[in-house]
Amino acid sequence: MSRARRSDNWGFPRWGGYGGTREAVTVRLCDRTGCNEKGDCPAPKSPSSPDRWYFCQKHAAEYNAGWDYFAGLDAEEAAEREKAERQTHEGYQESAHYGWAGSGDGTRSRDELRALEVLGLGTDADFDAVKKAWRSKAKEVHPDVKPGDEVAAKAFQAIQLAYEVLRAAEERREWKG
Repeated sequence: MSRARRSDNWGFPRWGGYGGTREAVTVRLCDRTGCNEKGDCPAPKSPSSPDRWYFCQKHAAEYNAGWDYFAGLDAEEAAEREKAERQTHEGYQESAHYGWAGSGDGTRSRDELRALEVLGLGTDADFDAVKKAWRSKAKEVHPDVKPGDEVAAKAFQAIQLAYEVLRAAEERREWKG
C-alpha cells in the first residue's frame, strides 16, 4: 500500500505552476463557414437524419428561423407531435415563465405569434404596428358598426384577445427593462 506523498507547497498553491498539469480542452467550432465561435448548438441536417450541424448561438438561430418542424405532416399528426413535445419539455416551459429561458427565437411566445397572425402582422412587428392594426380591424368588425352580426362579434373578440396578449407581453418587456 503506497502512502500519499506530501506536497512541498506548504499550503501555498501559488508556488506551483499555473495549470501546467491540465490537458488542453477540445472546442468544436461553429460549422458555419468563416465563423470562429464555439459550435455548441446542434441543428438537424435534415428532418429524418440523425446527423447534426453544430452552430454558435447566432448561426443556430439564423438556421432555425426557416426550419419548419411540422413540414409534411397533416393537421392531426402535427397536433400529436406538438402534444408529445409539450409533454417532454414542460420544464423548459416553466423556466421560460420565470425568465430563465425564452421562446425559440428569443423574442416572441407562441401565443404572441398567434396574436400577430390574427392581426395580420409579421413576427417582427413592433407595438405601434400592433396598435394600428388593432384599431383598423376593430373599426371594421365592431358590434356598433355591425349590430347583430355573430361572425363580426366573434372576429371582434378574437382581435381584442390578440391585442390584450400583445399588450401584456409589451408591458412585461418594458418592466424587465
